[in-house]
Amino acid sequence: MREARIDLTAIEHNVRTLRELTGTREFISVVKADGYGHGAADVARAALAGGATRLGVADLREAVALREAGVAAPVIAWLHAPDETFAAAAAHDIQLGISSLDQLNAAATAGPLTVHLKLETGLSRNGIAPQDWATVFAEAARLERDGLLRVDGVFSHLSNTTPDDDRVQVRRFEVGVAAAEAAGLRPSVRHLAATAAAIDLPEARFDAVRVGIGMYGLSPFADRPPADLGLRPAMTLRARVAAVRRVPGGRGVSYGYAHRTSGDTTLALVPLGYGDGVPRQASGSGPVLLAGERFHVAGRIAMDQFVVDVGDHPVSVGDEVVLFGDPATGAPSADEWADAAGTINYQIVTGIGARVPRVVA
Repeated sequence: MREARIDLTAIEHNVRTLRELTGTREFISVVKADGYGHGAADVARAALAGGATRLGVADLREAVALREAGVAAPVIAWLHAPDETFAAAAAHDIQLGISSLDQLNAAATAGPLTVHLKLETGLSRNGIAPQDWATVFAEAARLERDGLLRVDGVFSHLSNTTPDDDRVQVRRFEVGVAAAEAAGLRPSVRHLAATAAAIDLPEARFDAVRVGIGMYGLSPFADRPPADLGLRPAMTLRARVAAVRRVPGGRGVSYGYAHRTSGDTTLALVPLGYGDGVPRQASGSGPVLLAGERFHVAGRIAMDQFVVDVGDHPVSVGDEVVLFGDPATGAPSADEWADAAGTINYQIVTGIGARVPRVVA
């Protein structure tokens, strides 16, 4: 009735394409949020086949799930609960992003663990503040000498506001790396760039890039579609028409009658709704490919379903409806749905819910 088809060959292709472009010694594929909604374990394997050397996730629960799925590659998790003991990291050989002295000491207690020190360089989120760099670097060096942990990386994250803003952060990051080295640390992996900077800001690449959205075949740029970057969208969200009815003009459609038919027409019912992650904000405007033609959602998207007004176009129960996929196939894109909902393509793919089966193509 509904499914999200995941093209793992597209994931592998996208990683290989971006790895060739960036030329970094290491490549970190970000598979947080269940692989941006694509299925973390399957995506991780495809990314590694495409040349990724490490994986990145937000939290330890995501990292442990990869281990339990049999993924053995290095994994770094960087967002932690205030009282996290890091026992799970020790038990499953998970590397940690460290953003404070307290986290550093907790890692040393649970260890020996491999850590990456996250520096605050201007995003104003987590990360070791510049005024604390000297203290944390000195303590990290002491703990490393004592064999209680290993500092393998130093990293930060860019705002992607403007190239000039990002270059300011690059310079701050370089200052932080120099301070870490002056304290006696010798991190082997410096990583700062996510997809946008990995593509457009060579000076931000350092030893590794952390690629998320681009790996899934979506563009981080509003003015450049994936095809222009050599990328192929990996997710196709589709369903089958659940019901068809012929109605006269003036008939109200869905809640609130936000759409009324302009004349005799055919309505097709699609069994996907905001309970599946289809954004309600795209009511009346979300595009679909149905029976070889482009249409838009008619009226409001409900929790489980929405309606398409197809006029006199022939449609039958069971016909395929594609909400988004690879535009090269004629399908609407995730970006079109993002525009219709007033959001970004990241939210469209990560928001597709668990009720929608992922089917590996």
